[in-house]
Amino acid sequence: MQAQRMPGHLIRRLHQVSTQVFNKHVQEAGFDLTSVQFAALDAIHANPGVDQASIAALIAYDRATIGGVISRLEQKGLVSRVVSQSDHRARKVSLTEHGDTTLSGLLPVVQNLQANILDGLNKDERQIFLHLATKALAPAPS
Repeated sequence: MQAQRMPGHLIRRLHQVSTQVFNKHVQEAGFDLTSVQFAALDAIHANPGVDQASIAALIAYDRATIGGVISRLEQKGLVSRVVSQSDHRARKVSLTEHGDTTLSGLLPVVQNLQANILDGLNKDERQIFLHLATKALAPAPS
């Protein structure tokens, strides 16, 4: 089967592994968050008061569905949303105290699980992979 050696198939499989490893470690640590929710929390932490559309851009997520992600985080008491004073169409999002505490507890778990995602690679190969993946995702020169 030739498809199993194509980049798209391998990337899809690696995404599956990444999701499984993330979910397993995060649940074992007692957290109830998806990788997208974690990415959103991290982006909000780095950019307090950011609007939802910017969160989507920061984490390379679909603008049409980021509202649902933020709603779930809000229901869990991790973020708060307020209507922007300068643009009433936009909602500014900030971490709550519970969100900040959750992110602080979750960050070491997520950092530690990264090696498990690329379990078949040694340390040097992981660095090469990260370099090549970053390069592949860089915008093409105009």
